[in-house]
Amino acid sequence: MAEVLEAAEIELDRRVIAREELVEALAVSAAESTAVTTTEAKEEAALSLAPVPGSTVPPWREELPVTALAPDYQRSTGHGPLRAKEIAVELGLGATPAKVEGLRSKARRLAERGWL
Repeated sequence: MAEVLEAAEIELDRRVIAREELVEALAVSAAESTAVTTTEAKEEAALSLAPVPGSTVPPWREELPVTALAPDYQRSTGHGPLRAKEIAVELGLGATPAKVEGLRSKARRLAERGWL
């Protein structure tokens, strides 16, 4: 009976050590994974700020530089707000009252939704 008890204690000690080593290995793996994910997220964020012709305007943030905008949007900065008529002409819609008013109402709906 003493031999069985001693064998069980040895097995229990081995399992406790194995469990501790597993927990330690998982913690190291999780830390490495988090570091890689953080690095990848920073790289992805930097790439998302690169302007691409025809791209949409990124969501506004205080630290967002003008250079994050697509070239077409960069040209329009510094001139003050654009009028719907100017935008319609730039988009090739023409300056007809119907097109200008349609663009104006579209911009109003987008602004109400918080997209502008």
